[in-house]
Amino acid sequence: MFHYLSAFFYSLKDFLVEYVDIDYSLWLTWVLTPIIITFLLPAVIILLLYMSAIIFFIYKWHRERLKDAYDDNFFHGAIKTVAAVWDAHGWLWHGWEVVGEENIPKDSGALLIYYHGALPIDVYYLLARTYLNQNRLIHTVGDRFLFKIPGWKILTEVLKIIPGTVQSCSAVLKENNMLAISPGGVYEAQFGDCYYHLMWKKRLGFAKVAIDAKTPVIPFFTENIREAFRCLGIGRRLLLRLYLATKIPLVPIYGGFPVKLRTYIGKPIIFEDGVTPEEVQIKVAAAIEELIQKHQRVPGSITRALFDRFYTNPKDKKT
Repeated sequence: MFHYLSAFFYSLKDFLVEYVDIDYSLWLTWVLTPIIITFLLPAVIILLLYMSAIIFFIYKWHRERLKDAYDDNFFHGAIKTVAAVWDAHGWLWHGWEVVGEENIPKDSGALLIYYHGALPIDVYYLLARTYLNQNRLIHTVGDRFLFKIPGWKILTEVLKIIPGTVQSCSAVLKENNMLAISPGGVYEAQFGDCYYHLMWKKRLGFAKVAIDAKTPVIPFFTENIREAFRCLGIGRRLLLRLYLATKIPLVPIYGGFPVKLRTYIGKPIIFEDGVTPEEVQIKVAAAIEELIQKHQRVPGSITRALFDRFYTNPKDKKT
């Protein structure tokens, strides 16, 4: 995909240079180059995901040769390799950091709830870092369309991505695993904006999971996640109608900007017996909104987030 798009734009440029005024062509090239780069950078993330799938396929195809190398988890080496790639990408491209990593349990289950960016690359980074440091895989809940993307089945199998019914999520947690859920899901990803409002509607599934599994809830939020990737604002009303009718994310994503990303992991929230799903939702939403208010300047600014890679003025940060 990247190759064909690149070839198309370069062919277009060559045509303009030959048949159109050279000064105008040079100006047009100068104008179009950042636009082209902006819309092609998301393809890098897709490429990394497919590269991850390829690594898992290699392990699967050569399992007879490799199975003796691993006792408990055959894919352990593959996941470690993929995790190292994603961790390196986070460090090099976004200077990604984690604050509050000690709040992630090392030997017990927990439900992680997060704000969903246009692309949840912060979740990829956190999953990778946790696996590298703790040898524990954070299970995740993915939208159903993910399971229909060609070549991604092995990703969902190896990385323990599940559609996410209350029963299946609760079962994962009762086995002392960690599970990450974004109540806003694809809706929040596609139609959220730089003001970072939670878009959970009346979704209570995660709250019912927490109550049934009797597990602590850990909120987390990533600063500038909306400045790394954004959704195109044109035609939002039509695309919203199409999404509500089909549940397919159709809003184009652009970006891949090397902005500073910093994930803040909150303290575990423990709920007493008898709590209602509505009460759980309100308390967890308040915890994430507190993280957003404390650590995210709104409206988000791509320029400011880029500047954060080099210097952060303490006066600009809420403490």
